[in-house]
Amino acid sequence: MKNSNPTFSASSEATSRYANVLLDYWFKRSFGSESGKRLMILTLREILPEADISDITYGNKEHPNPFPGSHGVIFDIECTSGDGSRFIVEVQLARQAWFMERALFYSSFAIQEQVLRGQDSYEFMPVYFIALMDFEFHPGNDGRFVYRYNLLDVKTGELMTDRISYTFLELPKVRSITEGSSNLEKLCYALHNMTVLKNRPPEMASEIFELLFSSAEIAKFAPEEKIKYEYDMTTERDIRNQIAYSREEGLAEGLEKGRAEGLEKGLEKGREEGRVEGKAEGKAEERRHIIKKLKEKGFSDEEVASILE
Repeated sequence: MKNSNPTFSASSEATSRYANVLLDYWFKRSFGSESGKRLMILTLREILPEADISDITYGNKEHPNPFPGSHGVIFDIECTSGDGSRFIVEVQLARQAWFMERALFYSSFAIQEQVLRGQDSYEFMPVYFIALMDFEFHPGNDGRFVYRYNLLDVKTGELMTDRISYTFLELPKVRSITEGSSNLEKLCYALHNMTVLKNRPPEMASEIFELLFSSAEIAKFAPEEKIKYEYDMTTERDIRNQIAYSREEGLAEGLEKGRAEGLEKGLEKGREEGRVEGKAEGKAEERRHIIKKLKEKGFSDEEVASILE
């Protein structure tokens, strides 16, 4: 079996051939519009082959809360298949507190709206929540990138209901592909690496990838779309830099206070403030930067090692 990695370019995202379709507007452009319906159907088939999807209708993404003073929700994409099954598709670019709980909250709207007021029965069509996560929620190298959840009996595993399910795909977990990789693996790989791919890899020859790469090719954008994409990429980079800076500042502040209050207490506060302020897991470069700063502040190698465990 041929084992090859697609061709990469070290060029910046600003000069990429393909757009980052995980960004809000561009995801909806590729997957959530009438022109993207075929791509959405093929994607849902790869993620949920058991759902037997032949057609979809896009729904209203805005859902007001029926209780006065309570928050409503806006889905990235919501659609309904021919049999009435509901699909909620969300993109998450960075780690976020209570993300799993948010998935539960969002799915409740798709259930509530099916049960009409005054209706005697609580019967509703299946609701599928799908999250495309551009980060590792479950760190590890076991190769698993798809996590599926249902309501089950904790002792016997008996399914409580087949009317609600949750699927989370951790895109960065698919680190390479071969000709033998599944279409779902290839899809996750493409979505995570789109901006550094110079061409559509030969392993991605099927219709789903033809549609995906065609929708993401910046040269095909209208002039006003090119301007908007450049602006969106600048904004996204600014946000990433702010997150990284906030995390570093939060950790540094916690460590400074800890020096006065006691090392152990300070380390815990540094970690907590770093998580709250930063909202994103540190990368290798950031880790090296933190080590340098800690050593400049007089921490020993053993203390640094303990801090970064």
